[in-house]
Amino acid sequence: MNWDIAEGNWKQFQGKVKAQWGELTDDQLYFIAGRRMELAGQIQEAYGISRDEAEVQIKRFEESNED
Repeated sequence: MNWDIAEGNWKQFQGKVKAQWGELTDDQLYFIAGRRMELAGQIQEAYGISRDEAEVQIKRFEESNED
């Protein structure tokens, strides 16, 4: 997955992110705006997990959404 593309097409892409991490609010998705590091931080905050675990989840998400 290319995060430059995700960032550029964030409005379309955020539906996939919301489906994966339903606890993220629309405000959080707006704040993330396609930035991978922001996504990791918001997942960590919303789910109360470590940064490492958030990174593992994002890696799995990337692998399942390779286009």
